[in-house]
Amino acid sequence: MRKRRVVVTGLGALTPIGNNIEEYWNGLVNGVSGAAPITNFDASKFKTRFACELKNFEITEFLNRKDARKMDRFTQYAMVAADEAIIDSKLDLEKIDKDKAGIIWGAGIGGLETFQNEVLNFAEGDGTPRFNPFFIPKMIADIAPGQLSIKYGFRGPNFATVSACASSSNAIIDALNYIRLGHADIMITGGSEATVTIAGIGGFNALQALSTRNDDPKTASRPFDKDRDGFISGEGAGALILEEYEHAKARGAKIYAEVAGGGLSADAYHITAPHPEGIGARNVMLNCLRDAGLKPEDVDAINMHGTSTPLGDISESKAILDVFGEHAYTLNLNSTKSMTGHLLGAAGAVEAIASILAIKHGIVPPTINHFTDDERIDNKLNFTFNKAQKRNVKVAMSNTFGFGGHNACVLLKKLD
Repeated sequence: MRKRRVVVTGLGALTPIGNNIEEYWNGLVNGVSGAAPITNFDASKFKTRFACELKNFEITEFLNRKDARKMDRFTQYAMVAADEAIIDSKLDLEKIDKDKAGIIWGAGIGGLETFQNEVLNFAEGDGTPRFNPFFIPKMIADIAPGQLSIKYGFRGPNFATVSACASSSNAIIDALNYIRLGHADIMITGGSEATVTIAGIGGFNALQALSTRNDDPKTASRPFDKDRDGFISGEGAGALILEEYEHAKARGAKIYAEVAGGGLSADAYHITAPHPEGIGARNVMLNCLRDAGLKPEDVDAINMHGTSTPLGDISESKAILDVFGEHAYTLNLNSTKSMTGHLLGAAGAVEAIASILAIKHGIVPPTINHFTDDERIDNKLNFTFNKAQKRNVKVAMSNTFGFGGHNACVLLKKLD
């Protein structure tokens, strides 16, 4: 069966370094750090007291207060990013076939803050079960695509993907394949997360996953640096409009890039640690290249998972050398998590958007906060340290790996 081609016709972003696509891109190319002391709750007794939260964002500028109160923040963020993407795509919602338009959305955790607050409220009471009637509909991870389908009237495929930090890359790949196979013509896809909460920061601290560089938050996310000490928790959303190529062409749509392929794999190794030899990372990149019908030497840039954890950065770098051989030294590698922090389930979406914008603008954003080379990582690799680099990017790869050993990889290419 001949697979239909799929292109990106709309983008939306809500990130710690910008509340829309233009601001996000400006933050990326200028190497802006989104890390700062936590404002969402009193973190003074926590091991980590900083995060990459949204800045100057007020949901009532986008949703009325009554509707917003019925949504956890992760769903609110989804609504804002998706709306920007829909507007950017210039889709005429009155003319499209809404039975062939759907939503697949990723969230690693979903409504954590809602769950946390309801349980704390119950614990502080007298044992009488008094719960908000919107507790469950606010908390469940699939409510974000559900709310989006209600807003836009899209009656096609609609569900959530949950694979920890790979969730929104899985969503993009599923959306790609539903269009390829003819089950949809248009898909809203991406992911959102809102875990800068008591439970989120406390839980990741217990895992010893977060940086504790409280004296210098802005430089704490330092992928590939010898002195990295963990990731920075981030929040926000990324949304993409995927569209069948002929459908997009027929309506004269602006096309950012083609989604050439997607790959999946599992480490089958450990609940949180990556495989030390990067076997799952190697396999997912090979699977992605195979799905796209491309060769390793076709790739120009890779937005790496690059979380700034001691083990993860090493294993992913090894995997890239395994897959790309000598060509690895010609690639522009980077980790935009050095600026945005780790958006968990939303990471794949915001990083795929960064790759798409690198293709569009011919600029690879930097990996900021590099101070000291790590002798365990090949320093001949070009990690685009500290300053953006101009490059004609024809093919870009985006890697996301999640707790549980879930790996997802997306390939994007300049439209022929």
